[in-house]
Amino acid sequence: MMQPPLAVTMGDPAGVGSELAAQAWLRRERDDLPVFFAVADPVFLERRIVEAGLAAPIKVIVGPADAHAAFGAALPVLPLDRSVASGLAGVPSVADAGAVVEAIERAVALVIGGDAAAVVTAPVHKETLYRAGFAFPGHTEFLGDLARRRGLAACPVMMLACPELRVVPATVHIPLAAVPAHLTTDLIVETGRIVAGDLKARFGLTAPRLAVAGLNPHAGEGGQIGTEDRDIIVPAIDRLVKSGIHASGPFAADTLFHRQARASYDAVIAMYHDQALIPIKTIAFDSAVNVTLGLPFVRTSPDHGTALTLAGSGRADPSSLIAAIAMAGTMAARQPAGVA
Repeated sequence: MMQPPLAVTMGDPAGVGSELAAQAWLRRERDDLPVFFAVADPVFLERRIVEAGLAAPIKVIVGPADAHAAFGAALPVLPLDRSVASGLAGVPSVADAGAVVEAIERAVALVIGGDAAAVVTAPVHKETLYRAGFAFPGHTEFLGDLARRRGLAACPVMMLACPELRVVPATVHIPLAAVPAHLTTDLIVETGRIVAGDLKARFGLTAPRLAVAGLNPHAGEGGQIGTEDRDIIVPAIDRLVKSGIHASGPFAADTLFHRQARASYDAVIAMYHDQALIPIKTIAFDSAVNVTLGLPFVRTSPDHGTALTLAGSGRADPSSLIAAIAMAGTMAARQPAGVA
């Protein structure tokens, strides 16, 4: 049975998302990409493609099922109900926030209903969404809420992945000073269980190995440099191991990400945002993928922002979006279509 196509959201019209989708379509054969369609305002999308100097025709489709027939000759586009009001390259506008959110909501509804295999989200400009009343810290939390609204269990966990490394921050978009108070044994255990489960179900790893980073320098030196590693992280690792998960640590973060260390695990659970993102962005700045685990559907995204200074130039690197599309296709192939 043919896998449904992937839904790629347009992202913020001021950013590079739409032109990256066009570039990905242009490289569809070279990179052996699965069939995908853009969820976007086709009038805006065509204008941006021309502005960026890309020779990528578009084809407006009525539904996702039409994407397969269109994909060989044009980028399939499923129209939004809302039009992009501004869409000026490099100039985010609150007037476009509604279209940005609609694209995400539409894509999620399609994958939950089985009409799309996965959601691939282009970058959004969070500050603009906040000014428009968006109540979530980012994509990850919003996607979890969309699933729960439909009565589906969701505990979203952010993972950044590339061929050399997978990292998961246990705490995400909070101030560094707030990390110790938010870090709990239960949080680490729940994160570890979700990561291990999805690595099995969606990445094909039969016995995933989790390395857990320490919070403090030298993982606390037995309580001499902070007690969180001893009192919070060690009990979490013990509980994960007792539940049958291959978890080890806590490891000093400064020696956890070199090549030899990376060979000893399949994913790292880091304690805070930058502890996880600095190493992977150093290794794979242009090609890492943001994957949301713990959702009842597959969602990936490029691991970069809107790149406002490059918008409309056609010079933005599509490698991360291409990797996100490829990874979403592989992950979706390991689960039945539709989650409703």
